[in-house]
Amino acid sequence: MIKLIDLNKSYNKKVQALKNINLHIKPGEFVSIVGQSGSGKSTLVKLVIAEERPDSGKIVIGGWDIIDIKDREIPTLRRQLGVIFQDFKLLPKKTVFENVAFAMEACGFKSLDIAKTVSQIISLVGLKGKEDRYPNQLSGGEQQRVAIARSLVHKPKLLVADEPTGNLDSINTREIIDLLKKINNMGTTIVLVTHNKDVVNGLHSRVITLDSGQIISDQSQGRYLL
Repeated sequence: MIKLIDLNKSYNKKVQALKNINLHIKPGEFVSIVGQSGSGKSTLVKLVIAEERPDSGKIVIGGWDIIDIKDREIPTLRRQLGVIFQDFKLLPKKTVFENVAFAMEACGFKSLDIAKTVSQIISLVGLKGKEDRYPNQLSGGEQQRVAIARSLVHKPKLLVADEPTGNLDSINTREIIDLLKKINNMGTTIVLVTHNKDVVNGLHSRVITLDSGQIISDQSQGRYLL
């Protein structure tokens, strides 16, 4: 699913964000990437979603080497992977349904297809009956569910979750992680970037630890070591 080969990224001569990263994430895995602030986690996410380019190395996603990806191809890549962030990034003047549908409308899907897919996904994430609510009428956990729903409309094989519970309390955090596990059990590869030790230690799945831009640990059923 994802192969990172001899990956390097620097922001100036004194700050090397990633150093010789070699990593293989297989289809269907649930992988947590952990590390303290400045360890390189956010940089890794930006490279995988082609928000930034590496200085050297290879990034292969689903057999597609994206190092030399053209700007016009980035939307195609983004449709093959879902991305969710800490701050939800919802459109405040659109309803739950409209926020989720927007990604499909932008790609020119037919109205009937949009209505069917969006309804199914809203039900999947546990928001059935709240389709007509606006973001400010939802709790933080519900807003993150909308963001997750939006990331799933193109049926991605990979979902990258960058600190998805950073703004949530412990109850909502547990519910969002349970939802991600459910999505993973349906066959979607999950890459969870987090600093939450309780979340990581409760998953009992693969844990990759970054420190100073390098992988210092890769455990098949690991724990947060730092």
